[in-house]
Amino acid sequence: MKHPVDVHVGKRIRHRRWMVGMTQQQLAERVGIKFQQIQKYETGMNRVSASRLWDISEALDVPISFFFEGLSDKGRAVSGTVPEDILSDKEALELVRSYYAIPENQRRRLFELARVLSDG
Repeated sequence: MKHPVDVHVGKRIRHRRWMVGMTQQQLAERVGIKFQQIQKYETGMNRVSASRLWDISEALDVPISFFFEGLSDKGRAVSGTVPEDILSDKEALELVRSYYAIPENQRRRLFELARVLSDG
């Protein structure tokens, strides 16, 4: 049976990998494992060891704490955070990736526009 923390960590790995535009194969090569193992991590089928999580955090250029963001002390998603299903929504992830590809000054203006439109 999958542990909720393993599932959460796997989703965070997939989310970050997708945000930086990296394939499972590319991540696996950087970490020194087969891409099938990355698939198992991302679905929560296999637990990620501490040393492997360290390698993955370096390959994805995030602190290890990134993989645990959004978890309560009980290992459940904290209410008020991004819904879990958004991490599996390719359109939402593509939108975020495209947003961060925009130069920062234009990105701030786009963000302000989105904020104004969402208040209307």
